[in-house]
Amino acid sequence: MSRSRDILVLCTGNSARSILGEVLINELGRGRFRAYSAGSQPTGVVNPGAIEKLDREGHSVDGLQSKSWERFSGDDAPQIDIVITVCDNAAGESCPLWNGAPVTVHWGIPDPASDNDFDAAYRRLRYRVEAMLALPIEEMDADELSAALGQVHRSGRRAT
Repeated sequence: MSRSRDILVLCTGNSARSILGEVLINELGRGRFRAYSAGSQPTGVVNPGAIEKLDREGHSVDGLQSKSWERFSGDDAPQIDIVITVCDNAAGESCPLWNGAPVTVHWGIPDPASDNDFDAAYRRLRYRVEAMLALPIEEMDADELSAALGQVHRSGRRAT
């Protein structure tokens, strides 16, 4: 069996959308993927609305934390295969250098904290994660993977 793919889900505050993405990828990916989340300017706390939504959906919330993306750069950091930005601010920022040569994709999700709509953010992210899991990622080169993950984003706009 091939190794699991490491995915880093980024958002500015790392308090809601990126946390939801991390949990969904880890739990739905069942060892095929190992997801982390981080932020360029982490808030230091996970949004209670995100915790509540994950708990209601039956996901584990143990050990979730808001952390800096600096943890994922440098010699001791894991090799990242895919970087997914989930907020427009993080997508436009200059990122650190990641170990490996990760494929990057932007899956813009509206901020659930701004309108207290964690259900919609969860639904959109779950749809995209499930679509990603259906891809034969282990057989794809970087260009194919980038195009396929971009298509996941475009098709995921309908998951409202």
